[in-house]
Amino acid sequence: MIVTTNDLFRQAYGKYAVGAYNINNLEQTVGLFRGDLGKSKSNDDPTDPAKSAPFIIQISRGARSYTDKRFLESMIRTAGEVFPDAIFAVHLDHGTEEACYDCIESGFYSSVMIDASHEPLPKNIEITKRVVARAHAKGIVVEAELGQLGGVEEDVVGSVCLTRPDEAVEFVDKSGCDSLAVAIGTSHGAYKFSGKQGLHFDVLDSIQKALPKRFPLVMHGSSSVPKEWVDRINNAGGKLGSASGVDEAQYLPAAKLGVCKINIDTDGRLVWCAIHREFFRDKPEGFDLRGPGQVFMPAYADYIIHKNQKLGSAGQLEGVRKGLGK
Repeated sequence: MIVTTNDLFRQAYGKYAVGAYNINNLEQTVGLFRGDLGKSKSNDDPTDPAKSAPFIIQISRGARSYTDKRFLESMIRTAGEVFPDAIFAVHLDHGTEEACYDCIESGFYSSVMIDASHEPLPKNIEITKRVVARAHAKGIVVEAELGQLGGVEEDVVGSVCLTRPDEAVEFVDKSGCDSLAVAIGTSHGAYKFSGKQGLHFDVLDSIQKALPKRFPLVMHGSSSVPKEWVDRINNAGGKLGSASGVDEAQYLPAAKLGVCKINIDTDGRLVWCAIHREFFRDKPEGFDLRGPGQVFMPAYADYIIHKNQKLGSAGQLEGVRKGLGK
């Protein structure tokens, strides 16, 4: 069942964060739905209430243009039918104004993100306000971004600029956005930190206190880049080097400070890369693409279950269902 991110945030606020996972293909889609229902091996596995979680499917501009956006939309619709117990939002990740309008008019997305964070504050507000007006007219909610993360996202190279609490208040008030992605020390990609850097909880705390009560915050660039998966990739011929990410132990403390949505993309790519590299390393005679796919789907489901447990969203699905009156 597709709901809006606001539907999920109202119940998550201050207690846990909802995982927002990017997908690009069939195997990721199936693994994502299985994992969020506490399944892994097959569609026939019973749902595990202690592991099942609400979630957000993120579709990036890159994923939409990889082949044709309708393929992903059709896969998600089908997954919703195959897994009718799932509760999730469908969200455009890092959209331009044009991409946001396209998704709003499609009638499929329940949430869009307008990313004008690279613009000066007045221009960011102006663009976001236009998107909000179009989205709200269709019952769609809007995430915006203020401040800039390091790393690369789509075609934008970020230079770190932490979100200022006073600007966050002005931005939310004037733009009318429904949630705000803030820059508090995370970074896009696999090379986030060197040394012991982590999240700026002092900045996050100040932003939460400055904004209206219970206003949902979002954390981008939050993959943990587990050493296990990096090592597996490198042992199978990869060359990732000193990749590192956000400590998973920081997810829940961030959720307690109003972060309702945590974006995780790179970690899923690492799982995909490791499984496929290992499969063809160990079976060099292989050429059937379904072989690694059959290994990947349950591995990805287990990865999703693990992430949801770290986010605190595991075991929350039935509570969300009751809260929605479904």
